[in-house]
Amino acid sequence: MAERNICLTNDSFPPVIDGVANAVTNYARVIEKDYGSATVVTPYYPDADDSVFPFEVVRYPSIDLTKLVGYRAGNPLSAEVVQRLEEKHFDLIHTHCPVASTVLARILRDRIHVPLVFTYHTKFDIDIAHAIRGKKLQEAAIRALVENISACDEVWTVSRGAGENLRSLGYEGDYILMPNGVDFAAGRVEPEKAHAVGEGLDLPEGVPVFLFVGRIMWYKGLRIILDAMKALKDSGCDFRMVFVGKGTDGPEVEAYCHELLLDDKVFFVAPAYDRDVIRAWYCRADLFLFPSTFDTNGLVVREAAACGLASVLIAGSCAAEDITDGRNGFFIEENAASMAALLKKIYQDRTLLRQVGENAQKEIYISWDDAIHHACKRYDVVIDRFRSGAYPPHDAPSDEFYRRIAEYMAAVNRARGNLQELREGLQGGYEKLSEKLDTLWQKTDRFL
Repeated sequence: MAERNICLTNDSFPPVIDGVANAVTNYARVIEKDYGSATVVTPYYPDADDSVFPFEVVRYPSIDLTKLVGYRAGNPLSAEVVQRLEEKHFDLIHTHCPVASTVLARILRDRIHVPLVFTYHTKFDIDIAHAIRGKKLQEAAIRALVENISACDEVWTVSRGAGENLRSLGYEGDYILMPNGVDFAAGRVEPEKAHAVGEGLDLPEGVPVFLFVGRIMWYKGLRIILDAMKALKDSGCDFRMVFVGKGTDGPEVEAYCHELLLDDKVFFVAPAYDRDVIRAWYCRADLFLFPSTFDTNGLVVREAAACGLASVLIAGSCAAEDITDGRNGFFIEENAASMAALLKKIYQDRTLLRQVGENAQKEIYISWDDAIHHACKRYDVVIDRFRSGAYPPHDAPSDEFYRRIAEYMAAVNRARGNLQELREGLQGGYEKLSEKLDTLWQKTDRFL
């Protein structure tokens, strides 16, 4: 494969931690290490420290909407940022969010004439329903997202279920499957490290530990988990449940846990930005609980598998793709009674849990190195197809709109450049005039 210069755009990136931010971080890391160079383009965060990354990060202006949607919203209409990106001579743009990131990506594509790839990671209809009130507004937002996605040259999805969800939103184009990977090496950490992450929590030796890692949002199936924990406690089962993460529903989830009188069994831990700490949590637990029908890929399920930890999943969910019930994972129906019944049956069978976890590690784990190797091979195909004119022209009304924006930004940058030249010219003229006046004053002073 030829070395490539890739632009990666996404609306979330550290210090924000979520599955897509993690995916973009790993795309950039592996591309920079093995396949050329990568630049991440993402909204500005006041406490971001991008010096820790082995690749360049370009931030564009943003506004704080964390109370509404949990993120800062990017403003992609920055002529200065677009000019800076134009000068990098990218071979391809890969956008991972159909909102501000794809708006910026479309504007940039019209300036530098390279292909644009989009990856569909998340069921945005659920996010939209959570953030926007009113059916008409929600439908309009979904139409805008689908139009943004349809304007890309090639669309990838991280799972078959993600593709089906994208179709359900009204997308009519083609897409290909390009799964994400895991940034953990397959294997477990030392027992001492696994037990160290639980210091300060009541996690007795020999008592089964259940784990959830991710955003603390109701739509992740958290009510199912808590209600199942209540049923287990009421039936006399001894266990511990640990939630690792944060989210806008966090206070409500913790209040509901308190209402169920589960404070002695269930613990909430702040998100860990150190991946070794997350890995240690996977190795500390006996079973991973992920009853989410929201997630399109369930990357955390693959992370758990990397550590030999089996998952409990909703049968038929995207996260359950490639899982065989009872072999490399466990299936339940989408309700607390089903989860409680399964856990009562298997939670003390350490031999079964260990065997199913080992099977998951062997059969569903994929490293980011392998995943991005496949993606970079496809980049070459996309670039060749784009240069040969194989992709259809972009002639939707919104394409013309973005072309006009791109032209406007180019004009702004030209004007800025002319203004800078004028400023430099005036400065140079002033300095020369000052020198002449100083010389004249010296001559006059000698004469006097």
